[in-house]
Amino acid sequence: MTVLLYDNPFSGNCYKVRLIFNLLGIEHERREVSVLDRADRVEKLGGLSPALTIPAVVLEDGRPLAESNAIVWHFADGSAYLPDDPYERAQVLQWMFFEQYKHEPAIAVLRFWVAIGGGPPPEMNVEAMRADGHFALKVMERHLRDHEFFVGERFTIADIALYAYTHVAPEGGFELEPYPAVGEWLERVAAQPGIVPIDA
Repeated sequence: MTVLLYDNPFSGNCYKVRLIFNLLGIEHERREVSVLDRADRVEKLGGLSPALTIPAVVLEDGRPLAESNAIVWHFADGSAYLPDDPYERAQVLQWMFFEQYKHEPAIAVLRFWVAIGGGPPPEMNVEAMRADGHFALKVMERHLRDHEFFVGERFTIADIALYAYTHVAPEGGFELEPYPAVGEWLERVAAQPGIVPIDA
């Protein structure tokens, strides 16, 4: 049995999983799930993803796993993309938690509404969300002024987690010109062997 990935080509969270699969040469089958129509989520993802979100995978032995960063961590363990040193592993988690709590909720959500959702719902505080996104980018900029990558001066899954939505942030109206260190980091990540575009 090959790995089964419940996926959407627009989703940056799904893109993280496709990236680690490509980097590690992991054969997989993709099943597309709509990010707009959630009517069949229980039928498709019940028992696979506690929150009925994508990405979700079914491992070769039949066990399910959900949440993008958990999936990426699982497959990267034992590879060059996840350090062996306990402190560096904790640093990877630090940045992956930052991505999910501070970065993705603003940058990814605004990108969704601007680029695919037809505009944000009226109750959404767009300016507050945009400010949150710029806060996250400023945190990254500050770190990357003195570092080539996020952990251990080498490319890890911390970079994969943050690259996914940062490199498409302009689709959500986030200009990256004020963040030159972030821009240089994006170029370094894109130049890594095995990195493919989000729409590949």
